[in-house]
Amino acid sequence: MERILLSHGDGGLLTYELVKSCFLPHFRNETLEKLTDAALLQAKEGRIALSTDAFVVDPIFFPGGDVGKLSICGTVNDLSVSGARPVFMAASFIIEEGFPLADLERILDSMAKASRDADVQVVCGDTKVVGKNQADKIFIVTTGLGYVYEGVELGYEHIEEGDAVVVNGPLGNHGLAVLLARESFGLKTKIESDCAPLNRMIGAILESHRGVKFMRDLTRGGLATCLKEIALSSKKDIMVDEASIPIDEEVRGVCEILGLDPLYLANEGKFLIIVEAKEAPGIVQFLKTEFSQQKACIIGSVLREGDGELLLRTRMGGTRRLRMLLGDPLPRIC
Repeated sequence: MERILLSHGDGGLLTYELVKSCFLPHFRNETLEKLTDAALLQAKEGRIALSTDAFVVDPIFFPGGDVGKLSICGTVNDLSVSGARPVFMAASFIIEEGFPLADLERILDSMAKASRDADVQVVCGDTKVVGKNQADKIFIVTTGLGYVYEGVELGYEHIEEGDAVVVNGPLGNHGLAVLLARESFGLKTKIESDCAPLNRMIGAILESHRGVKFMRDLTRGGLATCLKEIALSSKKDIMVDEASIPIDEEVRGVCEILGLDPLYLANEGKFLIIVEAKEAPGIVQFLKTEFSQQKACIIGSVLREGDGELLLRTRMGGTRRLRMLLGDPLPRIC
């Protein structure tokens, strides 16, 4: 009998296959089949975006954030990269018996601050308490609703040959921060999670720059898995340049020691944009000057219509294929 594995929740290949083979057949509809970060729905007042996510990070407190901050930022960012301005949120809590009230207060304070930073309101919620050892400390589920920016049309179907791939900064910090908080391996580092709400930054880009085709926040599975999904869904090949991909030296060094690939590490404050090539330099400069994203850069481009290959031009001048994450070395990072 087949059973669920931890890897089914890592955001990689097994997650992709589970959604396709199990969930979609039961809930199939035109909106869900797009498999985007948020559902775009038509209302009388205009289009709205709806997104939900569960947060089960271990440990619940880590350098740069905690499960509370993560739960707000994660849902805010899913709405934002879908072309929406987040407005309202719901939050549900599953708490293990014996969980310290002081830790709950700390988490709620963090959620409240992140909500203010993102200018969203938590307007409803639910709390369940389960017996000792029936959960691991605390799990949080957040659902967000936002209004889609007028005139913004993002989707796989808009991606074309020649479009540029842009990221807003260095990758892998969140995944490593959580891993090292769980097990330091005797390493002393200053690596912190990049967990942050991205809605103001993304909203400013969408309001001031045309030519944006698609956006995605780079969470589970990292840059490589995200781009591979985009390549498959758009039926376009994509090439990225290893030398252009921003990775902090400390992150790169720890990855080399631990045998990890930073292209597959999770992020909670990074997103990619696929945009018309002529618009890409302006967006990069806008990110640097208006939002202090000094390592924002163009990392690649969309190639011809193809089989959805993701190709990496290596520092040595060669080319290798990148695939979705298979077997996550960092369970429960978000």
